Amino acid sequence: MFIASGRSDRHVGAIADHLVQTLKEKGQDVPRVEGVPQCDWVLIDAGDVIIHVFRPEVREFYNLEKMWGTDRPHEITED
Repeated sequence: MFIASGRSDRHVGAIADHLVQTLKEKGQDVPRVEGVPQCDWVLIDAGDVIIHVFRPEVREFYNLEKMWGTDRPHEITED
């Protein structure tokens, strides 16, 4: 699973489009894509790989990193 952020809905859509095109060029079957009309959160299901592309505020709201037990890089604290 990959999680990424775009700066705006247009940026999220462009990142998702680029990823889908790259997957197709690399011989992947056409991935399932959800969330494109709004582009707040786009999910790309490429079979063995799932890619989430968020706008920053949506990524913070859902906080998938916490669900999987991993801190986001800027949240890592030194003991």
